[in-house]
Amino acid sequence: MPDEAVLCEQAGAVVTLTLHRPDRRNALDDEVRAGLARALAHILHDPSVRVAVITGAGESFSTGADLQGMMDLKARHQSVAFRGYLEAGHALVKAIRELPKPVVAAVNGPAIDAGMNLALACDLRIASDRALFTQAFLEVGLHPDWGGTFSLPRLVGLGRALQMYLLGEPLGAEEAFRIGLVNRVVPHDRLTAETETLAARLASAPPLPVALLKQALYQRLETQLDLMMDFEVSAQMKCFESNDCTEGLEAFLAGRPARFKGF
Repeated sequence: MPDEAVLCEQAGAVVTLTLHRPDRRNALDDEVRAGLARALAHILHDPSVRVAVITGAGESFSTGADLQGMMDLKARHQSVAFRGYLEAGHALVKAIRELPKPVVAAVNGPAIDAGMNLALACDLRIASDRALFTQAFLEVGLHPDWGGTFSLPRLVGLGRALQMYLLGEPLGAEEAFRIGLVNRVVPHDRLTAETETLAARLASAPPLPVALLKQALYQRLETQLDLMMDFEVSAQMKCFESNDCTEGLEAFLAGRPARFKGF
């Protein structure tokens, strides 16, 4: 499965998908989203694969959306294209949840906004001690997306989720483990080895009960996830088309504080 934006490597029954935009901190651009979609479709239909691992190249897991690309869309009034971006992200979240095989996020560095929500969509999360988790959507006048409003409060509780969204403060790996956001924290130089050990253990489990277990745990939640992601699209489109979003993006890209006016 050669792909420049998402590297795919199979070792035994485990496929590792590496987001491969290290120069852009693995921003989830069109090519990365398409690469992930192709890889997940392949894994779904390949009986030799029992576990998928998602990680990032370089120092970041993923910093989320390409904000410069988003600013370009706003400048060209390309709201339809932005809606397509949101819908493609939500399709990936559903593909991970509906995959009848475990998906592990190996969080090797900062996971921000949609990048963090991609990790939240996975079944298990193992984090380097250098990992950081941030929900900074409000900083640029946007609403959370990629299923984050569904996943985050279910993992850490409503109060902590609101704190992360409203304040946008980075959460370190150890604190993320303490509140249940990640399943395990390991030294950075041990992340690959520990992920391989975890994935091998998961791959040794019988595939049918694993598939049915995911279905049992997620099935009743799927309708709620769909409703939440539909709301995310509606809310995000309103925010994207606002003047405050323009100000937020311009301020972030210029490295200055944003001056939001409420419209």
